[in-house]
Amino acid sequence: MDTNKLKLLIINGPNLNLLGTREPHIYGNRAFERYFKLLDEEYPDIDLKYFQSNHEGELLDKMHEMRDQVDGMVLNAGGLSHTSVVLADCMAAMPIPVIEVHISNVFDREIFRQNLLTAKHSSGFISGFGMESYRLAVESFRDSL
Repeated sequence: MDTNKLKLLIINGPNLNLLGTREPHIYGNRAFERYFKLLDEEYPDIDLKYFQSNHEGELLDKMHEMRDQVDGMVLNAGGLSHTSVVLADCMAAMPIPVIEVHISNVFDREIFRQNLLTAKHSSGFISGFGMESYRLAVESFRDSL
């Protein structure tokens, strides 16, 4: 592995393991693993890693573990974005930038999805571009770090 490569961790939270089959009219019909493979091929100059969990504590543990091993994180916390004070606190404590992404436009959905506890602690916020929200975050890191 090239130690000079930009290192990014993409983290997906609860229910995002169901991408491709979960409400395709909102989230599309592509599994994230398939999308990640294409993203990884598109950016050979970036060391991309991926982690998904349906458990809040596992997300926190991974962020703590990787905070000194990557240059930045792309986080789609899913529904935890609206409810998790501990995840927001974790983001606030990160010594590296964390860009929050959402596949759907959360501001065009149910009112409870428009309250984002985590957004305040993100370095940037991308919502509503489908899976391309992740690519936009990767591009942002590539352009700014």
